[in-house]
Amino acid sequence: MQKDRRTIYSWALYDWANSAYATTVMAGFFPIFFKSYYAADMEATLSTAHLGFVNALSSFIIVLVAPLLGAMADSASLKKRFLFLFAYLGILMSAALTLVSQGEWQLAAFIYILGNIGFMGADIFYDSLLPSISNNKNADYISGLGFALGYLGGGILFAFNVALVQNFSLFGLENQAEAIKASFISVALWWTLFSLPLFLFVEEKKAEAKTAAALLKDGYLRLKNTFKKIREIKGIFLFLAAYWLYIDGVDTIIRMAIDYGMALGFDSKNLIFALLIVQFAGFPATLLFAKIAQSWDTKKTIFLAIGIYLFITLLAAIMQEVHEFYMLAVMIALVQGAIQSLSRSYYSKMIPKEHAAEFFGFYNFLGKFAAILGPLLVALVALLTQNSRASIASVAILFILGAILLYFVDEKKSAKDVQSALG
Repeated sequence: MQKDRRTIYSWALYDWANSAYATTVMAGFFPIFFKSYYAADMEATLSTAHLGFVNALSSFIIVLVAPLLGAMADSASLKKRFLFLFAYLGILMSAALTLVSQGEWQLAAFIYILGNIGFMGADIFYDSLLPSISNNKNADYISGLGFALGYLGGGILFAFNVALVQNFSLFGLENQAEAIKASFISVALWWTLFSLPLFLFVEEKKAEAKTAAALLKDGYLRLKNTFKKIREIKGIFLFLAAYWLYIDGVDTIIRMAIDYGMALGFDSKNLIFALLIVQFAGFPATLLFAKIAQSWDTKKTIFLAIGIYLFITLLAAIMQEVHEFYMLAVMIALVQGAIQSLSRSYYSKMIPKEHAAEFFGFYNFLGKFAAILGPLLVALVALLTQNSRASIASVAILFILGAILLYFVDEKKSAKDVQSALG
C-alpha cells in the first residue's frame, strides 16, 4: 500500500512540475511578453492572430506524431523514455526564451512552438501511465489529484514570478523584461526538479528490446489496428469526437484569455491576478469535482462542467469591466481542472492497460487537433470581424456540439466493446 501511495503521488507530482510551463509561460507571461516585447510594434489584432496561428501550428505537429508514438511506446514499453525526451525539449525551450531580444517575434514564436511540442508531447505518455496505477474506483480521484497538484504547483511558482516581475529591483534586476526572462528560467528548473519522482518511482513493465525498424513497424501495425477498432466501437468514437469539440473550447480559453483581456484594454496586472485566482481556487475545486464524480457520476459531472463553460464563454463576450474578468476567473477555476481530469479518467475506464499509450495517443491527437481549430477559429474571426468579442463568442458552439455527442456515450458498454474488439 505504501508503495502504491508513493507511485500515485510520484505520478501526480509531474502535474505539479509541468504546470509551471502552462501557467508562467503558456497562459501567463508569454502572451503578454509577445504583445509588449517580442512583437511590440505590431497591431493588437495582428499579434492575436499570430499567437493563435503559433498555438495552432504546435498542436498540429503533435497531431501528426501522437498516435504513432503512442503505439510505439506500448509496443516496447517506452512511455517513460518518450515522456523524458519531450519534457526535456520543453524544459530547454523554456530556458531558451530568455535569449530572444525585443522585436524578434519570429524567433520567439519558433522557440515557443518547440516548447509547446515538448509540453504537449510529454503529456501523451504521462496520461498513458494513469491506467497502470489506477482502477475504475480510484481513477477519478487520482486523475483529479494530478490536476489539483498542477494548479497548486503552477500557482505557487507563478505567484513567485509575479512578485519577481512586479518587484524586479529587489531581486537585483534592471527591468521587468529581465524579470520575465528570469521567470522562464525558473520554469525550466521547477519542471526538471519535480519530474524526478515520476522517473524514479513510477514503474513501467519491461518489454522485449527491439530494433528501431521493428519498433516503427510494430507501432504502425498497432496504430492501424487501433484506429480500425476505434472507428468500429461507437462509444469510443463518440466520446473522442465529443472530447475533441468541448476540450477545443477549454484549451482556447486557456491560451487566449490573457490576450483577449488585453485586447479589451484591461491592465496586464489585473489579468495576471485573475490567472492567480484560477490557479489557487482550481486546487480545491478540482478535488471537489473528483469527489462529486465518485459519489454521483463522472459523465454527469462532465456535463455540469460543460454547461458552466458555455455560460463563461457567453458572459466573456459581453463583459465590460475588469471585475467581471475576475468573476469569470473564479468560474473557470471551478471547472477547468475538473473537465480535464474527469475526461481523462472517464476515458481511462474504457481502454485496456496494455494499449493505454496508443489509445491515449488518439485521445491527445484529438485534444491537440482541437487546440488547432480553437485558436485558429479565434484568429480568423478576429481578422474577419476586427472584433475580439465576436472571436471569443464563436467558441460557444464547440461546447454545445461536444455536449450533444457526449450524451450518447455509455462507458461501461464501450469498455466491453473494446475488450471484445481487441480480444
